[in-house]
Amino acid sequence: MDSNEVQVNSKKTKINMISSIKNKISGFREGALILVILVLIIVMANISKSFLTSGNMIATFIGISTDGIVVAGMTIALIAGDFDLSVGSLAGLAGVIAGKLFLSGVSIWIAALAAIVVVTICGVINGLLITKVGLSSFIATLGMMGLARGMCLIITKGTPLSLFSMPAAYKNIGGGKIIGIPYIILIFLIITIISDFLLRKTGLLRKVFYTGSNIKAAMYSGINTDRVKIGVFALTAFAASIAGIISIARFTVAAPSYGTGLEMTAISAAVIGGVSLSGGEGTILGAVLGIILLGMINSALVILNVSVYWQQMISSIILLVAVSFDIINHKRRSR
Repeated sequence: MDSNEVQVNSKKTKINMISSIKNKISGFREGALILVILVLIIVMANISKSFLTSGNMIATFIGISTDGIVVAGMTIALIAGDFDLSVGSLAGLAGVIAGKLFLSGVSIWIAALAAIVVVTICGVINGLLITKVGLSSFIATLGMMGLARGMCLIITKGTPLSLFSMPAAYKNIGGGKIIGIPYIILIFLIITIISDFLLRKTGLLRKVFYTGSNIKAAMYSGINTDRVKIGVFALTAFAASIAGIISIARFTVAAPSYGTGLEMTAISAAVIGGVSLSGGEGTILGAVLGIILLGMINSALVILNVSVYWQQMISSIILLVAVSFDIINHKRRSR
């Protein structure tokens, strides 16, 4: 074995060690989150008998399901070293496009598909602005956020579109059940399981980790990082569009304001779940646990009759603590 082979094997060993350490850290964060959620459930069950009822648990999970779908997309963007501030507006735009087309006589299924395509193209535009024009993800997605919200207002003229005449089969997506479990929760769980598996196990999505960890090293290793980033923003937009078309099935209305603040909820959940703002680290499972924790906290605050103003402040404090922990943890490991 010559010196070059020894160096290659040494590098492979280091990479495997780093990967193992990251997996252990992710596993620790996920386990800690599960423990926190269980403690919260136990405490609230002793405080209020209504907290642990099936009705409240189902209502809580229905409330976080569409947010959770967006969280899955946002997690991939954060792992790639970016973020998408336009997801909330794009979710609203998807619902508005589908609703407007339906009211114009188009089948709701075709309208929903058209909305998904248009919003996904918006995500591709975000990616092109970042990779080809050179804009930062903050500026590009902030601009798209305003553009998409403006389109929502123009299409609806600022008035929610009533979609109560949608066929029952479509409305069942948002309100139907199978074996007692709402379809909307099942969709959320299926998307979570599939996306988490693909991110962990497939070579295609592993490129997202390499790009987020060290974009220059990824480029030198032959990864087309521009294509990865464009694909990432297409995925975040696609996830937002799914949330948007499910929302109109749930509420039977396409509101131009739907999705306001959703981007911050998604980022908060991802960071709480162990996704690093520095990129290259995190899991969708952890991020989804983060949105579940936020949902449980909001449910607890409602049951305890805490003012909505305090709810917003508490959520912001949790975000600040999670981001601070992430930064401190990252500094310790970089020493």
